[in-house]
Amino acid sequence: MVQFLRNHAQVLMGVYGDVQRVKILYNKKDSALIQMAEPYQAYLAMTHLDKLRIWNKTIRVMPSKHQAVQLPKEGQPDAGLTRDYAQNPLHRFKKPGSKNYQNIYPPSATLHLSNIPATVTEDEIKEAFTKNSFEVKAFKFFPKDHKMALIQLSSIEEAVCALIKMHNYQLSESNHLRVSFSKSNI
Repeated sequence: MVQFLRNHAQVLMGVYGDVQRVKILYNKKDSALIQMAEPYQAYLAMTHLDKLRIWNKTIRVMPSKHQAVQLPKEGQPDAGLTRDYAQNPLHRFKKPGSKNYQNIYPPSATLHLSNIPATVTEDEIKEAFTKNSFEVKAFKFFPKDHKMALIQLSSIEEAVCALIKMHNYQLSESNHLRVSFSKSNI
């Protein structure tokens, strides 16, 4: 449960900024402290994710009185509650001026997919989503760039779950799917 919550929080919050550390609270295992790389990223995550419904629950995202998530001291037991993601290769905003900064949107039923190899077909992508229990309502490759596509799911809640599950999904030996929320509909 702890690893599940920690990893899913890192992926979902990572849509809005680079997650540095996640600490599951010892006495409240359904709560976590999440440290973002920049205060503005934390603000974006809070703005877009507070009161979001996921897995039939409403999540709360609010500021903490703590300025940073402390790693356990060397040799101190932690029970796997704290994880450092500072060097995570999946950070979306590590490059200054990245286009990712211009494409931050609130959760929606339509997801933006990128890093799609030229050899992968529409049916293969739709099958990847359906075999992971997501109902695909519509799909469309970008006309000028088949490395990107939009996929529409049945609800915002399902799209949030799909983003968490399908971000970094392996499409080929060297390509992992990148998933974010879209402002567009299909």
